[in-house]
Amino acid sequence: MSVVKPKHQRLVLLLFAVSALIGAGLLAAYALRNQAAYFYVPSDLVAKPPEPGRAVRLGGMVQKGSIKTRGDGVTIDFLVGDGKVDVPVRFRGITPELFVEGSGVVAEGRMEGTTFVADNLLAKHDEKYVPREMKDMSKAQAAAVVAETK
Repeated sequence: MSVVKPKHQRLVLLLFAVSALIGAGLLAAYALRNQAAYFYVPSDLVAKPPEPGRAVRLGGMVQKGSIKTRGDGVTIDFLVGDGKVDVPVRFRGITPELFVEGSGVVAEGRMEGTTFVADNLLAKHDEKYVPREMKDMSKAQAAAVVAETK
């Protein structure tokens, strides 16, 4: 009966641990491969559309005059553009407060035909954004409020 030396036992254990870590990493990468949401601007989305059903993010500007509410009251259709191409978007749910025509938006969802079906909307504000609580304040009053929060 041969006895394995402690030095060899540690080496085998180390090789096993490294193999297990590599295997776990590969398994995690395989499981998450479809969870990554790629970001597209409208012209990229039209030029090279993702495969149907793939989760992606579409970013651009909500085109003026394009927001239309459907009869159910919770589904809206609008256009997102980047100055070159407009993509029709459908969203069912409650829109963020900052979601208005002419503002930036990031829609998370998937392509269904030529329409982007959004599951989530993230509204972006421009650099002139002022919280509604502060919009009627003078610059001095706003600066005082900001100074109090520091």
